[in-house]
Amino acid sequence: MRSWNIRLVLVHETTGEDVQANLFEKATYKLHPTFGDRETQERFMIVIKRPPFKIQEEGWGEFDMRIIVSAIDKGGDHELLHDLNFQKERYEAEHKITFKNPKANLLERLKESGSVGGEENGVKSKRGDESAKKKRRSEKGVDMERLADSLQRLGEEDLLQVVQMVHDNKTADTYTKNDVEQGEFHVDLYTLPDSLVRMLWDFCVEKLGS
Repeated sequence: MRSWNIRLVLVHETTGEDVQANLFEKATYKLHPTFGDRETQERFMIVIKRPPFKIQEEGWGEFDMRIIVSAIDKGGDHELLHDLNFQKERYEAEHKITFKNPKANLLERLKESGSVGGEENGVKSKRGDESAKKKRRSEKGVDMERLADSLQRLGEEDLLQVVQMVHDNKTADTYTKNDVEQGEFHVDLYTLPDSLVRMLWDFCVEKLGS
């Protein structure tokens, strides 16, 4: 039986020093099913709500662990895949997380680990981009407010198709948030490519009528 532990920290981009990961409100560790009751999932999923989000366990085997970190200020859930192994007594694994348009409090916490790109005109340029997209899509016959309303009126099976369509056709600029605990999926329609917006529009028209 081996004893092991994991803790989460940020790495300062300039000094390389550890920085407290206080931009997260909790970390959810999804362990191998052998760590608990498969039906109740007791101990199979462990939630830690204070930095450094340290978990300590015992076990024999090595496995790929999923760690979901939830950012403050509705910064979304971000999944980390960690290779738990015993090849070394101590080792570090680095993961990169990207936040799209973080809110003020989250932005301040991010600055503690280094510079944050696009601070000066990020909000301003985003609003300008959204205005342009609204006008362009309106000219193409897509009413974004009506599309948002239509998506909310779809049935469960149709919504599953919508989620799959977004996953299959999204771009690097697309903002989505998958709330695992609440079973909810969020998407910023104005970050979707034009082709996907048209696809969703046609799908809603087919399912709900004009």
